[in-house]
Amino acid sequence: MTSRAARPAATRTPRRAAARAPRSATRPATRSAAVLAAATATVLMAAGCSGDGDRGGRDPDRPTELTTQKLTWEDCPAPSLQEGTGTAPSPLPGGTKWECSFMQAPLDYADPGGETIELGLIRARATDPAKRIGSLIFNFGGPGGSGITALPSFAKEYESLRTRYDLVSFDPRGVGRSEGVECQDDSELDAFFALDSTPDDAAEERTFQDGLQRFAAACEENSGDTLPHVGTSNAARDLDLMRQVLGDTKLHYFGISYGTELGGVYAHLFPGNVGRAVFDAVVNPNGTAEQGALGQARGFQLALNNFAEDCLRRGDACKLPGSSVKEIEDYISGLLAQLDKKPIAGIGDRKLTQSQATNGILQSLYSKEYWPYLEQGLDEADGGDGGLLLALSDSMNGRDQNGNYSNLQAANAAINCVDDKARFSAEQTKAKLPEFRTASPLFGDFLGWGLLTCSQWPVGGTWDHPDVSAPGSAPILVVGNTGDPATPYAGAAAMAAALGKGVGVELTYEGQGHGAYNSGDACVKRTVDAYLLDGKVPKSGTVCP
Repeated sequence: MTSRAARPAATRTPRRAAARAPRSATRPATRSAAVLAAATATVLMAAGCSGDGDRGGRDPDRPTELTTQKLTWEDCPAPSLQEGTGTAPSPLPGGTKWECSFMQAPLDYADPGGETIELGLIRARATDPAKRIGSLIFNFGGPGGSGITALPSFAKEYESLRTRYDLVSFDPRGVGRSEGVECQDDSELDAFFALDSTPDDAAEERTFQDGLQRFAAACEENSGDTLPHVGTSNAARDLDLMRQVLGDTKLHYFGISYGTELGGVYAHLFPGNVGRAVFDAVVNPNGTAEQGALGQARGFQLALNNFAEDCLRRGDACKLPGSSVKEIEDYISGLLAQLDKKPIAGIGDRKLTQSQATNGILQSLYSKEYWPYLEQGLDEADGGDGGLLLALSDSMNGRDQNGNYSNLQAANAAINCVDDKARFSAEQTKAKLPEFRTASPLFGDFLGWGLLTCSQWPVGGTWDHPDVSAPGSAPILVVGNTGDPATPYAGAAAMAAALGKGVGVELTYEGQGHGAYNSGDACVKRTVDAYLLDGKVPKSGTVCP
């Protein structure tokens, strides 16, 4: 294994080690900044290499050089460009500092003694070492979100769990600090995200597909040898190696959104190693790529309806015109139709297109806290100012105010496309659009055309849907939110059933937004904390509040 002792562990750029030798040998900054910072935290949520996808199955024995490696923990630096930029994380209450490190893992688990990659980790130590249970590892979703930047952002909400756990997160392979996938540069991404992604004629279809082809080709050129290995099965194996390296007999885990799929795959591969695990904002493990997109169409339509109903309840205080939900949604649809014909002023010299406006609306529907931004952004766009909606779209796409993109969307595409087998043609996609429009009159076309994302990807997919059956696993708490737009509520029951009898324990939160634990609901927090801290498994079917 190549030595990296010459550089500080927390600051070095991730790079690969050679195969191991034998063991003997602008817009006004104030408002845009606030929106981007808040929305970026929310999004940690929903695209010539080998034609083979990520491999399943059990692992061969891992080399002892990996399982016995000692991590060097140091003060955390500021996030890198690939992670999304920003400042170094501030100390926690009581002065506890965040610590960062790197862990070596096989690039290809089918060749565990071969080339390795570095995975970036972050942790905050438990406040009561005498009662410490172990490490609680978080994945906040995406796929493609940086856990190294997300955990400090949300840490205040998990402070009660730090009494008995070291809070730990990581950048999964292909993400941020962990051999991040690289595709297009910033200017190319500006053009890519401004494309009309709901084409109306043959010429627009060609332009859209040409953009997808250029994006995929850039990913292959810049990260081609990494792409086959960034899937969820390998990330689950990384979790088990992480468990060993951190010194835990069992994996204690908190997965949110895509993190629930990762946790389910882990439980399937390593059921005997599951400790206390929580899945919040649950991905339906039985759904294909198409069914997942349809589910999101219905979920975001429901969230939009709820937003419109809230606006109507506030009467004249609501800035949007209309005396019914349909009238408000027709107003939004009309605004998007106008943008399809003529983009409006956005931020700096960039204009707000129909696709970016739709993306910004979706971003703001992730949480009820951002409904005021949506209302304000729509009202301003109606008056010719698209800056706020563009800022929200930028956040979804991982773009900061300086025009730098994280690798959020590059990693999202790389992970989704090596996971999902489905490859849709334009003809197949167009045939499915009526069903998407029925699911969501406003978002159907946008999410339906998204089926083309992997159509020209250079690496084949792995599964129609993941196997999360986990006979013999300890109980896993599966938390569903009835108003979740991105991971609709039905996914929680499907996950609990797929994990198996006696494994999946379902908890329902009757609320709004993406996820339940951070909703502020006392019942959810009390139930989850009692399980993670004291091992008290609630009765499956418990409802909060």
